[in-house]
Amino acid sequence: MKNPVVTSWTESTRNLFTPVIVLVITFAATVKLSQSLYRYNLRRRSRARSGTMSSSSSSDNGTGVQARRRSRILSSTLYFDIPNSKVPLIYSSTYDITFLGIEKLHPFDSSKWGRICGFLLVDNVVDKNCIVEPLEASKNDLLVVHSEAYLNCLKKSANVAMIIEVPHVAVFPNCLVQQKVLYPFRNQVGGTILAAKLAKERGWAINVGGGFHHCSGEKGGGFCAYADISLCIHFAFERLNISRVMIIDLDAHQGNGHETDFANDSRVYILDVYNPGIYPFDYEARRYIDQKVEVVSGTTTNEYLRKLDEALEVSVHSFDPELIVYNAGTDILDGDPLGRLKISPDGITNRDEKVFRFARKRNIPIVMLTSGGYMKSSARVIADSITNLSNKCLIDTGKNMTAT
Repeated sequence: MKNPVVTSWTESTRNLFTPVIVLVITFAATVKLSQSLYRYNLRRRSRARSGTMSSSSSSDNGTGVQARRRSRILSSTLYFDIPNSKVPLIYSSTYDITFLGIEKLHPFDSSKWGRICGFLLVDNVVDKNCIVEPLEASKNDLLVVHSEAYLNCLKKSANVAMIIEVPHVAVFPNCLVQQKVLYPFRNQVGGTILAAKLAKERGWAINVGGGFHHCSGEKGGGFCAYADISLCIHFAFERLNISRVMIIDLDAHQGNGHETDFANDSRVYILDVYNPGIYPFDYEARRYIDQKVEVVSGTTTNEYLRKLDEALEVSVHSFDPELIVYNAGTDILDGDPLGRLKISPDGITNRDEKVFRFARKRNIPIVMLTSGGYMKSSARVIADSITNLSNKCLIDTGKNMTAT
């Protein structure tokens, strides 16, 4: 008789190993993962006690750090000229994650980004040849925000497994993890960084990816391995002559990564509308939110949109941004297993339109990132929302159909 436990493990890894090997490797991985987590937490506590674990923003007190950051940004190739025949919609097929079926063990739809673009192409919203393809963020680019120690920790598969919340990844050689998981993330980071340049030039840009708002310079988590939002903003500071940025984070989860990175940084204003009853429960990072709007589990569309209207109105009198970074997670959708809110698909469309109208009315360049969303329906909802923005002439994809 077949052992059902062994059969389950064998099927989840697409018959990569024999049942006996799978059991042995899984046990070893569990031990390795536990030890790695223990050592990682020890290092974090040690750094906290010694006062060396600080955000990338607070570390800017040293002129040497500022000079190195500036040098890295100025030498980066992530900013490049885009012909006018292209529209500021950024995507690459390298965004999508396929890892021998193991990616299906996480609730996030790791092919969401490609499916969004697929819908936009089929619906004739944008031409395939008009989409902008970004470059991969290099180590030198990542060091603008991340420490060498953090990037080195990603060279251990067990650490990556913890960050993306798929324990099985711990058993694979890191070269494979780099190729199948971190390489797609680095390409999305390149897209987020480039989006700010395009937004400054064209008034808007959408990266069909990115929004890894749980990652800070020193710590990843929640399926977020690189701090693309923080990187995007630092590049904008140096390369775009921008000194004031507003982050509008409407993902269901608190954006603790960028909040940590820009703690007490007056150049960045953070409006975060999130469910306080779900991950990450980062009470320290909540102290750095300029405008905190908590929406509890079960919040419905009308209540959510009312609170958003009020929050945007308050922000008008609180901050005068030169760039908006909009983290447009769709995990607020009704039925999302992690967001636990009850916002309708039309509510998502309405939400995005409100934010883009807010930016357009004030002539503020806006970058949109797709961020979280844990249902297969998210891709369709995002595509429909982008279509609506195009139809309402809030963005120009070259195929606008109606104007209102």
